[in-house]
Amino acid sequence: MDEETVQPIPNLKLQQHLFLLAHHSQHLSPSAVNAPQQALLEGIEKDEMAPYYHLILSDASLKGLLKEDKSLLKRLEAKNKEELQKLDEKQKEVEENEGEMEINGVLRQRAVYYARIGDKEKALEAHDLAVSKGAGLGSKLDLTLTKVRIGLFFGDTDVVNASIAEAKKLVEEGGDWERRNRLKVYEGLHLLSIRDFKAGGQLFLDALSTFTATELIDYNDFITLTVLANALVLKRTDLKKKIIDSPEVLQVIDEIPHLRAFVTSLYACEYGNFFRALADVEQTHILTSRALHQHARFYVREMRIIAYSQLLESYQSLSIENMATAFGVSGDFIDSELSRFISSGRLPAVIDKVHGVVETRRPDHKNAQYTKIIKEGDVLLNSLQKLSRTAL
Repeated sequence: MDEETVQPIPNLKLQQHLFLLAHHSQHLSPSAVNAPQQALLEGIEKDEMAPYYHLILSDASLKGLLKEDKSLLKRLEAKNKEELQKLDEKQKEVEENEGEMEINGVLRQRAVYYARIGDKEKALEAHDLAVSKGAGLGSKLDLTLTKVRIGLFFGDTDVVNASIAEAKKLVEEGGDWERRNRLKVYEGLHLLSIRDFKAGGQLFLDALSTFTATELIDYNDFITLTVLANALVLKRTDLKKKIIDSPEVLQVIDEIPHLRAFVTSLYACEYGNFFRALADVEQTHILTSRALHQHARFYVREMRIIAYSQLLESYQSLSIENMATAFGVSGDFIDSELSRFISSGRLPAVIDKVHGVVETRRPDHKNAQYTKIIKEGDVLLNSLQKLSRTAL
């Protein structure tokens, strides 16, 4: 399957619209709420998603997010019934007159249709059947990647994990580079959603120059997640090389609000600008993301620790007032933040309350190496003594 023919089935943008309505509608103006509602209904009608529409209407936690349109639901159910009857007739015909290849083609069509209309259980069953009957490795891998999308669409971690493991086995049997790279994006998105920013960020970096998985995520959203994940885990020199100077990132970063200010201010040690950009990024990109919203507090906390550590590394001691000025916040805020992070062992420093300064406690690498050599030497001497006694 060529990358041009990979369709967004199921369409994860619809779940993003539903997420915004469920989590942010109370903070949005009526006109801002109308946009995702309209896009969601249009997507449901376009893909004939009667099961998905019914699921939304019957979920008490989603009550009121979409207006119930019984005539629309009836039309969609009729279209589903008609299309599935056509597929049943087609399968019967090819079973009587054609070979295995044609039968497998109908099985794939039915699997794709169930995924398209949002019938999770029947889609997974149909995909499992199509994979078991399929002959080509590429076809099996495409079906398995669709199962990953189904899992991501419905937020089913078990389905995602099992399908990614299955896809990896197929890739090892001889998957082409395009499918390998798409799998990296699929797995990377899943890893970010479960807070494994290091592994997920690395997979996104690996796929950066060869990204084709637009059926899963838009390119600008992919770049946004790549920057956010790697800002958290890369060393400062690597951040410059792999993110800030990346041609793929530079191509679109100015189209994405606040992202350039966020990553460049951290690298340039412009901490006041960084704190403001971090707040903007949290509101614009993290809290509005299905994958990242539940990790918002963790992400913001860890990025603050990175910024504090980066500043303190340059000084043996620094006054609280100077730190507050650098970050554009009050001295009380800095005092409270640093006390919390120091007491939990996240920052190697102490606060001198009397003089109002923060003193850095850098790890003494030379002493650590010396101690390690002494310990290893003792172990070696003990081993030699035991060996000599045994020999005698």
